[in-house]
Amino acid sequence: MVKEQVTVLNALDVTKTQWYHFTAIVIAGMGFFTDAYDLFCISLVTKLLGRIYYTKEGAPTPGILPPNVSAAVNGVVFCSTLVGQLFFGLLGDKLGRKKVYGVTLLIMVFYSIASGLSFGHNPEGVMATLCFFRFWLDFGIGSNYPLSATIMSEYASKRTRDAFIAAVFAMQGFGILVGGIVTLIISSAFKHKYKAPPYSVNPKESLVPEANYIWRMILMFGAILAALTYYWRIKMPETVRYTALVVKNLNQATMDMSKVLQVDLNKITSQNDHKVIEKRSVDQQDQNLFQKDIFSKIGWIPPAKTMSVTGEIYKIARAQTLIALCGIVPGYWFTVFFIDILGQFTIQLMGFFVMTVFMFGLAIPYHHWTLPVNRIGFVVTYSLTFFFANFGPNATTFIVPVEIFPARLRSTCHGISTAAGKAGAIVRAFGFLYASQSNNPTERDPGYPAGVVPEPKGKSLEELSGENEDEDEVGGKAKAQSNSITTSRTVPL
Repeated sequence: MVKEQVTVLNALDVTKTQWYHFTAIVIAGMGFFTDAYDLFCISLVTKLLGRIYYTKEGAPTPGILPPNVSAAVNGVVFCSTLVGQLFFGLLGDKLGRKKVYGVTLLIMVFYSIASGLSFGHNPEGVMATLCFFRFWLDFGIGSNYPLSATIMSEYASKRTRDAFIAAVFAMQGFGILVGGIVTLIISSAFKHKYKAPPYSVNPKESLVPEANYIWRMILMFGAILAALTYYWRIKMPETVRYTALVVKNLNQATMDMSKVLQVDLNKITSQNDHKVIEKRSVDQQDQNLFQKDIFSKIGWIPPAKTMSVTGEIYKIARAQTLIALCGIVPGYWFTVFFIDILGQFTIQLMGFFVMTVFMFGLAIPYHHWTLPVNRIGFVVTYSLTFFFANFGPNATTFIVPVEIFPARLRSTCHGISTAAGKAGAIVRAFGFLYASQSNNPTERDPGYPAGVVPEPKGKSLEELSGENEDEDEVGGKAKAQSNSITTSRTVPL
């Protein structure tokens, strides 16, 4: 690394927090907002689709999507997101973060609208076009994992980098929350306008006349806020680190940095010690996807046959919004506030441990929780599993990959890492669907190899990735990694 590059990048590492950083959090986070909104809403939409298209008298499970259709509608989310993570992660390193970033947002906007316009001459046709449009929607959403994390990490200072990346990821919580609010508003409007009878009275009459429009409105709303950020996303300059380290254009990197940040290029930082933490890919989306089924099993939500279609959607949305408000959103922001204080190792280990305790607490005395008097306790405990997933491994494993890989591979490797988490979600999602259709659930969690990576708190990206190893050749201080490691811990899985 030449001396001029060291000066520019170290000046970036010590820059004070500025308004642009918060703007970048919102712009980069809108992809995660759309991702969470889409995932939240599809679980509600599948309820509507079953009531609208699969209500047949005498059917074994009238008003419910057939298992193969449900698997296709839900499973396409994870599969397409995984492909998008790998594809756009690679493109982000080949073409640059900025060039790919604007295109992916247009994909998300277009296919959010297209999903709401799904068409067909029969139920199977509607489901097929919905799955097609959702594949491309989530393909675009997958780009946000490697690109948003990489862009935020390469613009933040080393003092606040972890918190800023966590804040980008925390936009998922707001997406879930807004999804619940939008669904509540739409379903409430139709619920009060039309007094449809319960499904058990007459399946046909339980549908309000505009039921076919409700799910389309919910899906298409996700495009609005994403579209509003398009202008700001394409106006973002290429990251300084990509331009300086990959493109090797130091003058352009300096100009781009001066456009958005006020930095002192004469400031050069020093290096601290290293610690070792565990890295493991985590994805909690399979929990979000099947919340509605869990709530029904414990009796928190009445049986579907006792409600009209809008009443059912309203109560499910209300329950999921409560979980988001009390568990998911606070968990994300606890990570934002404490990650630069506690460090990733502490938060990740704590999250895994507490989640394990609460999940055993839910699973072992399961029949105890199904009693009406104990349902509030179940909801509180269930909310805490989400809290510690986000104030824990769900957030930390999103941050780690952008900090330990060099700039030329950062986006690609982050895409691979998050895709590993998505693969686990795929196994869990289809396993859950299989188990729900049989009396012999035999799903098994996939194992992930343990890795040893440095604790990134307070260190520059170049220190963590090893890109400053040749700094001593141009007069910089030699920093042998073997001498800088003062504390190390290996956590086996």
